[in-house]
Amino acid sequence: MPTKAVIAIGGENLIDFVQTGEEDGAPLFDTNPGGSPFNVAVGLARQGVETHYVTPISDDDLGSGLAERLIASGAIIAAPRRPEPTSRAVVMLEQGIPTYAFHRDGTAERQVTSDSLWQSIPAGVTALHCGSLALADGADADAWVEVLAEASARGMFVSFDPNVRASLIHDRAAYLARVARVMQVSNLLKLSDEDLGWLYPDMPEEDAIETLRAATTAGLVVLTRGPKDATAFAKSAKCTVPAPHVTRLVDTVGAGDTFMATVLATLAGRDALSADALDGLDKDSLRVLLMRAGQAAALNCEQSGCNPPSRSAIDAALAG
Repeated sequence: MPTKAVIAIGGENLIDFVQTGEEDGAPLFDTNPGGSPFNVAVGLARQGVETHYVTPISDDDLGSGLAERLIASGAIIAAPRRPEPTSRAVVMLEQGIPTYAFHRDGTAERQVTSDSLWQSIPAGVTALHCGSLALADGADADAWVEVLAEASARGMFVSFDPNVRASLIHDRAAYLARVARVMQVSNLLKLSDEDLGWLYPDMPEEDAIETLRAATTAGLVVLTRGPKDATAFAKSAKCTVPAPHVTRLVDTVGAGDTFMATVLATLAGRDALSADALDGLDKDSLRVLLMRAGQAAALNCEQSGCNPPSRSAIDAALAG
């Protein structure tokens, strides 16, 4: 059943040009809708959560494909369409593991201000999630920091996944300052071990996590470690759950976004999108959260590109 929560999602939308092979020494590509927050919006909507995507989408042909995917998944497009082109990412795969090259200058998804974003965020929204390229650089990154800080000040639940793309970080100090500001107003923080290592280089993981938790207001921090496991840290509980087996690995594109969407959907289903609710999470609750998110990510890895499962598909996989 759909939950009563209303979640707004903001951040990049783009088309992934994903390498599928080679012909005569030249790479072959498929196109897939993508962008980390866009993928989270798709994943949330497919799990029955009322989802409003608040970043502009281009009115070009690629943008129309993105809009159609959101609508087909059950998400609501909350921002007006824009005439600027759609952002693009070239995704090269090595043994199923993606590397990215982004083309975002002057594109539709970057045409935001704090005022335009607030016009798209619905009244009565439960939570606001953002991350990834939205904070990379430029005036749009500053607008997102301002909006997330204001959302927190208004009592909104703030969710953040830095999903660091180092190739787009041209000013490390400025980027770290933006990330630090958002971490200071977040309720939920999810990141990968690669993100953690980039944010806190040359620091053992245990020390990096301790430093991270001291730097954020988040009542729930989730660290994923690819195919190994994931750990959730709450106020008075901690839990690590191994990653489930992937029956037929196609690629890992969007696995982290699917995981993120499922964390949000699971919390929404338990009416736990509040600081007080996060404080009350115990080890069993964290275990269920990680098992569902991990299973969803595993199912996504059995598809090409980011193709998050429905709530019923996750339930069926967990039931065995």
